[in-house]
Amino acid sequence: MLKIVVVLAIAFAIVSGERVRYDNYHVFNVKASSQEALELLQKYQGINKNFRFLSGVHSEGQEAFVLVAPGSVSEFIGKLESSKVEFTLVETNAQKEIEDEEKDLLTPKSGGYDWSDYHDLEETYSWMESLAEKYPNLIETIVGGKTYEDRQILGVKLSYKKGNKGIFLEGGMHSREWIGPAAVSYFLNEFLTSTDPAIRDLAENYDWYIFPHANPDGYAYTRAPDGDRLWRMTRSKQNNGCYGVDPNRNWDFHWREVGISEVPCDETFAGESAFSEIETKSLSEYIKSLKGKIELYISFHSFSQYVLYPYGHTKRLPDNFKDYQQIYNASVEAVGKRYGTKYTGGNIHDAIYAASGGSIDWVFGHGITKLAFAYELRPSSLKVWVGFKLPKEQIIPTSEETLDSLIAMVNEAKKLNYFD
Repeated sequence: MLKIVVVLAIAFAIVSGERVRYDNYHVFNVKASSQEALELLQKYQGINKNFRFLSGVHSEGQEAFVLVAPGSVSEFIGKLESSKVEFTLVETNAQKEIEDEEKDLLTPKSGGYDWSDYHDLEETYSWMESLAEKYPNLIETIVGGKTYEDRQILGVKLSYKKGNKGIFLEGGMHSREWIGPAAVSYFLNEFLTSTDPAIRDLAENYDWYIFPHANPDGYAYTRAPDGDRLWRMTRSKQNNGCYGVDPNRNWDFHWREVGISEVPCDETFAGESAFSEIETKSLSEYIKSLKGKIELYISFHSFSQYVLYPYGHTKRLPDNFKDYQQIYNASVEAVGKRYGTKYTGGNIHDAIYAASGGSIDWVFGHGITKLAFAYELRPSSLKVWVGFKLPKEQIIPTSEETLDSLIAMVNEAKKLNYFD
């Protein structure tokens, strides 16, 4: 009976316009330590809202956090034990871990735009538009694409002088990863206001194409009164009644080959076709228009503290792997200098897991740029289950150390003649 009540409660929340809650949801850390364990976990992915995988499980040895509705906990534990799946109970009431953020969303903000808190989509868009008015000779707003709910994918181009080579920054592909958009907007502000010589050199000698929110609908939904803080995907309605597609599995490069789900309700569902989502399709068309203008593409995600580069679909390394490794080494070293934060990484397939259809693989694979990286920002992977709920007090430190790393990345690429 309790299981039915939980499902009905979630359904009521969606229909009545209430915010999705996770009261008494249990959080498990599970590990696919065998083929049998892998098959069981894959079976449970996307079945229904009683089992919420916060990351896909696609290969043996992989770990994941799973939210389990209170009425389904006994069933879940029984299945794990019978299939000898390694697991740890992490939390018995998931809601309490996001309760502080939920309260903040209901508290009106005062003052101007800063990085003491996370901002609504409309606040960030208004701020970017104000920059174009304040710095008309440096900033122009760009519409990089459209969304299912008829929003703009809004960005800015920052250019101090003609003839600069370009760098593209993309944040917010996964909507619940709030630190990505916050960091990207922080970089933009530093490029305009900082007096640090290293930042001034970076800002003034490259053209910057900056998009804090590649998935605006999803981000807005994570903050909406009738939304869901843990939402990852787009907001398109699928034919079977499910909502959303993983936008970082939807790009047309080795699409749906590996590390994806074919279950429409699953959070790593790759879509019915490559570029089925208007967000990825329209943004990709804009990015293609920049071929020859940009030399470096960087995507910002969370969490796990990684610097990653192609490929996700194969162990095969890029032809310029040695350059990637040299730039990676410089970037990882730099990110730890300010606060001692430890990053690792490498090529996506080997460093984290196999996953096809991501934005940086598409950009690199289609020859838009010769360099494409992704950051997985704070915190480290297994310290907390709700790692994309980074405390607002860490926005500025995270952004500062990542900007240090970005400076090192660009300078190392310049040494290797990528901006000639």
